[in-house]
Order: sequence, then C-alpha cells, then structure tokens
Amino acid sequence: MKTLFFVFTITSFNFFNSPLLSCSSNNNNSNNVTIDTIEDKQLSDNELLDLVQKSTFKYFWDFANPASGMALERSNLEAYNGEANNIVTSGGSGFGVMAIIVGVERNYVTREQAVDRLLKITNFLLSGDRFHGAFPHWYYGNTGKVRPFFATDDGGDIVETSYMIQGLLTARQYFKNDNTKENTLRDKINELWNGVEWNWYTNGRDVLTWHWSPNFGWTINNQIRGYNETLITYVLAASSTTHTINQSVYHNGWAKGSDFVNGTVYYQKWKLILGPQFGGPLFFSHYSFLGLDPHGLVDNYANYWDQSVNHTLINREYCIRNPKGYAGYSAASWGLTASDNDNGYSAHSPTNDLGVISP
Repeated sequence: MKTLFFVFTITSFNFFNSPLLSCSSNNNNSNNVTIDTIEDKQLSDNELLDLVQKSTFKYFWDFANPASGMALERSNLEAYNGEANNIVTSGGSGFGVMAIIVGVERNYVTREQAVDRLLKITNFLLSGDRFHGAFPHWYYGNTGKVRPFFATDDGGDIVETSYMIQGLLTARQYFKNDNTKENTLRDKINELWNGVEWNWYTNGRDVLTWHWSPNFGWTINNQIRGYNETLITYVLAASSTTHTINQSVYHNGWAKGSDFVNGTVYYQKWKLILGPQFGGPLFFSHYSFLGLDPHGLVDNYANYWDQSVNHTLINREYCIRNPKGYAGYSAASWGLTASDNDNGYSAHSPTNDLGVISP
C-alpha cells in the first residue's frame, strides 16, 4: 500500500515531534524502544480548530527570529548548513502579521504586545535592504541584509513583497487607536507601502517582473502572468498612489499567461474558470485572498469567489477519487498544496500528487 503523509505546515513544536505524520511506515527497524504511553484525548471539531489556530499563531510568535521579529523560513534549524535560525522570510512574515492580528482577537496576546512586535518588524524592514522599495525573499534576521534565495536572486522580490504589504495594510486598518504606539505603527506601515516602486518592476513593459537585482539586473526575467498566486501583486500595484502601474500591465501581463483561461468542467460538476489543469496547488486560492475578499470580486475574466470555490472542490474531489490509491485520502482528509514531503519540498496538486495531504 502506498504511504500517505499528513503535513501540518505550521504547527506547535511541543505538540508534534515531526512535521510528517505517516499513516504507514516503511521503517522495519526492530530495535526495542520504550515509549511512555499517554491517554488518548478525543478532540471535538471546535477543539481541534482551536488547537490548529493557536499552534499556527505560536509558530509566528514564539518561533520568530528574536532580533527582527520576522518568521523563520524553515522550522528545521539544521537546514541551510545550520543558518536556518537566522534566515527569515518576507512573504511568510506577512502571513505572520495577519496571524498576530488573529492572536489579539483570540486573546493569545494583548493588543500592546502585538503592536510592540509589529513595531519591531517594521523597524527591521525600514532599516534593512530594500530594492526600489521591494523586499528580498529572504533576509538575515540579525543584520537586515539580503540572503540570496539563489545565486542571481539577491535583490527585490515583488511577489514576496506583496504578501508582506497585504499583511501590513491589514495591520494598519486594525490598529487604528489614537495613541502613540499605534499612530507610529501606522506611519511606519505607510512609509513602507508608499515606498514600493511597483512600476519599476515592469521593466518598461506591460507585465510585472518577479525579481530585480542590483548585481544582475533583470537576468532572471521571470514575468508574472496568471493564473496563480500573484493576483494580489497586481491588485496592490494597481492600488498604489505613489508608484502605480498602467491598466495595460494587468490586461497584457497578468491576463496573458499560458495557463490563464481554462474553462474545463471537472467531474461533470465544477467549471474551472482560470488556471492550469485541475487548478494547480490550493495555495493559488489562498495567498491572494488573505487580503482580498473574493466575495463579489469580479473583473473581465472571472468571478473570483466562483473560481476559488470550484478550484477547491475539484481538488477535494480528486482526493476522494484518489486515482493513485494512496492510503488515507478521503472526504475528511484531502487538500493538495505546497509543503514539505519525505523528500523535501514540492507544490503538490492533482497533477503533482505525491501522497501528501497539506492542511
């Protein structure tokens, strides 16, 4: 029987010893090991949701880089030749900003504690490397210097920048009390938001370009075209009051991707309006919509609520039908998206199904 791995992408390190929970084991080691037994506790759905939510928050709060307040790129501190405890991610930290807001609402931390943490993060970003206002994918948390993602990616990453900015703008709207700390936080967020030169990242063309490096220029030349996780990048670029893009960049860039229009009806039920076969990994329907409400969000190409719902249901139905015969796939255990697996990292999807459920 094929092995299924459940991957909890963000979880409490006190709750699980490993990010991989296997339904069956390939390890035939017969060494005797004494294991203390603990009483099983059956959690209700609400209790399980509370546990997942608090554990997600704790990753960003308890496990943040102490110097910068930013989220670590990897939970395995032995990764990157032991540098993992000092490599922080700009986009992932943007997701963390939103998790901190939820933490205040759920009374995991006080409002003032959250503001103090966000002031640490914004101070780090303001003093750290920026490239025409854009953040790099990775930083060294102790210095604010760029940590190259790969050899020629040692500059700005406009997509990762958009994930941080959507988190910061959410914080700007949430922390709106008239006091010194919250006023200061909003001012710092505005400085970062207004400083992003979205139009620079068109390179003079009708499309946004993912990377720019002061050392390698536009060498990577990764043009951002849909449909994928980058809708928020175009929306923020169009929304900027200081460095906006032309309307033609959206229509001739984002909407001209080779996997933009789909139109296939899957399982005789759900029409996939946009995207690659089967819709791609679920994060295509996650990342942009942390900051954008898809309800009623419509442009010339799609109703983005319908797009996200149908994409999700297609992914679920694929897992239920389980054409590769993995153990454990079911209507209660489904969801293919990017995460770790037993061989590293992959963007799991129906067309890249490695037996990994990634809640």
